[in-house]
Amino acid sequence: MFTNMMDRRYPPLSPRKNTGDAPRATKETLVSAMKTASAGRRDGLARSPHQPPLGWGLDWGLSLGLTLSLVLLPAGAHADDTASFVVRQETVADWKAVFATVETTDMLQARARIGGTVGSLALDEGDPVTKGQKIAVIADEKLLLQMQAAEARVRSLQAELEQATLELGRSRALRAQGTVAQQHLDEAATKARVTAQTLEAAKRDRDVIARQIEDGAVLSPGAGRVLAVSVTNGAVVLPGEPLASIAAETTILRLRLPERHARFLSKGASVRVGPRGLDVSAPRPTSEGTVVQVYPKLEAGRVIADVRVEGLGDYFVGERALVSVATDQRPVLRVPGRFLEHRFGLTLAHLAEGGPVVVQTGQRQGDWVEVLSGLHAGDTLTLPAAGARP
Repeated sequence: MFTNMMDRRYPPLSPRKNTGDAPRATKETLVSAMKTASAGRRDGLARSPHQPPLGWGLDWGLSLGLTLSLVLLPAGAHADDTASFVVRQETVADWKAVFATVETTDMLQARARIGGTVGSLALDEGDPVTKGQKIAVIADEKLLLQMQAAEARVRSLQAELEQATLELGRSRALRAQGTVAQQHLDEAATKARVTAQTLEAAKRDRDVIARQIEDGAVLSPGAGRVLAVSVTNGAVVLPGEPLASIAAETTILRLRLPERHARFLSKGASVRVGPRGLDVSAPRPTSEGTVVQVYPKLEAGRVIADVRVEGLGDYFVGERALVSVATDQRPVLRVPGRFLEHRFGLTLAHLAEGGPVVVQTGQRQGDWVEVLSGLHAGDTLTLPAAGARP
């Protein structure tokens, strides 16, 4: 009897349809429900002692409703702003992966200044050199003979000058006594001056030969590393022939891009340099560089540019490096990686209205992941459930 009376007075609650929006339990609704329950309890006590108190039913309904509200509350529906994210369209640089070559800013040639035989070659490929360092000696036996002849001529002229000076002194003494004419004195003075000038010319010729012998020493035109040595000891070279190629200490990355990208490449642009060894699996980018020069002439349909990057000193000249160059701008949708989860080989994003959806991701830059499909600008995402694999 008591059960039948309860069924007639308190019919069972009809099941709530799932509309996708979970009820929110606020402070005002809880206070209002508690006041109603207290009033119902007092009303039930006044009705009849044989009837169950009305407050008991309301207390039970309130507890059940609060429990369902907490259970149906979405994972991201709380006051923390970081638990939701609004997808927005952004414009980012379109990075193109290309190969660059490590090259030196200046290629120096150590050349022979005289002809002769190479001796005392003191360098090899890969050796570091400094500016003015002696790297080889070129000897010519004819220069030694010419030097000996020049020294003999100088000694002969010195003897002639001494004799001319002595004769000039005698002529002056005799002229003072009136013994010789003035013409004799003038001839002696002229001979002394001519002999002195001839001696000076012979000394200059001797200095030229000495300088040629000194030019036999091949000096490094600048500091850097030796890339190639084209001669050996005992080889005969001509004046101006290169003996070694030296790369300057300053190295750069040289880009050669198709001419369709020429309008996007300018001085001061940023370039991302990948890991050494063309290891695409390594984290990228490892460093950044700056375009320091764009050459105005196209070669074979390609624009050439030089990029300055720190830390290229231990690279081989001619070594290739993987770089990324910004060639255009494109719109993208990017979301933080924590709002995505991987399940059964799929990448899911949880919408605040609509539940999880499958998305296709693209490039990842730090904590941001590019979304290619599955989301639209304006969608609100919530964090995945605890324990999901990001």
